[in-house]
Amino acid sequence: MRLTKFTDLALRVAMRLAVAGEGETPTSREVAEAVNAPYTHVAKVVSRLRGMGVLEARRGRGGGLVLTEAGRAASVGHLVRALEGHGDVVGCEDDPPCPLRSACRLRMALQTAQEAFYQALDPITVRDLVDEPVRPVLVRLLRG
Repeated sequence: MRLTKFTDLALRVAMRLAVAGEGETPTSREVAEAVNAPYTHVAKVVSRLRGMGVLEARRGRGGGLVLTEAGRAASVGHLVRALEGHGDVVGCEDDPPCPLRSACRLRMALQTAQEAFYQALDPITVRDLVDEPVRPVLVRLLRG
């Protein structure tokens, strides 16, 4: 299974914010530069993650982005499910629909595999992604 670019970017944004130093509140532009992504894409991701309660966007002087405690503790499986949506892995009902769909078992097998993928990510938190021993390397790479 391959994640959408949006989900991949959202996880990178969360990881960048997870390694922010005490009192560090990077802007969306700074985060975009750190994760090597266009600002417009990061702005959309920030909006979505903010709506999910994963981060806070503070305005004004000294403002910027902050990962919430709920964001640090968020299950990667939960985040990926929420960001990827509930679509099928294959397009059985696309236009035109697959002529094999009434007798095909592939769709259910792929749904089962997709859920196993998510379940493998469920016990991993955003905090786990940036914890020791990888933290110093991520700080150097993401904070410049």
